[in-house]
Amino acid sequence: MAGPIYKLFLNRFTADWYRLSEKERNDHMAKVSGIMDKVGGKMIILCTPAWSAEQWAAFGVTEFPDIEAVQKSVELFNEIDHYRYVEAETMLGTQYPPT
Repeated sequence: MAGPIYKLFLNRFTADWYRLSEKERNDHMAKVSGIMDKVGGKMIILCTPAWSAEQWAAFGVTEFPDIEAVQKSVELFNEIDHYRYVEAETMLGTQYPPT
């Protein structure tokens, strides 16, 4: 699959997230940012729907250079127990119409 891969995500935090101190939360998010940098991913947009959708704390779109970068990011997120703190629904896609 050539070209960038886009990942739509809807996130909510787990009870374990709320047990972390503010410093631990900031440290974890710094690790997430570092992983994105490492795989060449970037945040296109991050939104807060809390005022309109109680089920979700955040939604957004990230861009990855290729499918391998997406797969590597998931591997690295597992290494830092990211999914212990965040539940998500995601969808991958490519730009339409194709360029």
